[in-house]
Amino acid sequence: MNERLFVGIKELPMYERPRERAIESGISALSNYELIAILFRTGIKGVSGVDLAKSLLKEAGSLRNIASKSPKELARICNIGMVRAITLLSAIELSKRFSFEDIKELEKIDGAEEAYQFLKPRLRDLPYEVFGAIFLNQKHGVISFNELFRGTVNLSAVHPREVIREVLKENATAVIIAHNHPSGSVTPSAEDKALTERIEILLNHLEVKLLDHIIIGGNSYLSFAKEGMLPSKK
Repeated sequence: MNERLFVGIKELPMYERPRERAIESGISALSNYELIAILFRTGIKGVSGVDLAKSLLKEAGSLRNIASKSPKELARICNIGMVRAITLLSAIELSKRFSFEDIKELEKIDGAEEAYQFLKPRLRDLPYEVFGAIFLNQKHGVISFNELFRGTVNLSAVHPREVIREVLKENATAVIIAHNHPSGSVTPSAEDKALTERIEILLNHLEVKLLDHIIIGGNSYLSFAKEGMLPSKK
């Protein structure tokens, strides 16, 4: 008996073919595993692309967990292999950049919620801490977002002078600093508060306004400005 080594989507019954379902019902009608199966194109030995996608989602637990994996880590889950892992992570990265582009096209960030929507695709699902800043012009239009540090965020590790250097380079007149908590908690630490105060003091010397410090964790965020926690607002 000849065993099929790779099971393709075309070999599935019509009702199980995600491409045909997308044409018939629209791409938004597809489930997460069907979208993944389209990216996979084929399965592995004895397993269709659809079943492989189902197994991957079940093993990983969620799309966010998949997004947090490195290519090597993801390739090992259900033995999907490096090509499928990179294809899937590339699609997720495009989705993040699409969200980032949508917010940037608004040109202005006028509050904590807009800042969070801008930062979420950049910081929310990372398995490590990242400290960065949004640099803004006089009308609070976005000039750039720069990642300035990876690792534990504290005064000894994050150098406020890096923020100042970027402010001068970008000719920014306002700044929103931000970092993520991979633990999911958005409660600011004593180090978070001390770092915010130090950066605000240095920016004041340049007549640059610190608009906010956003902490992102899980599906929530904390805004220093919204909570009245900016040193200048106390």
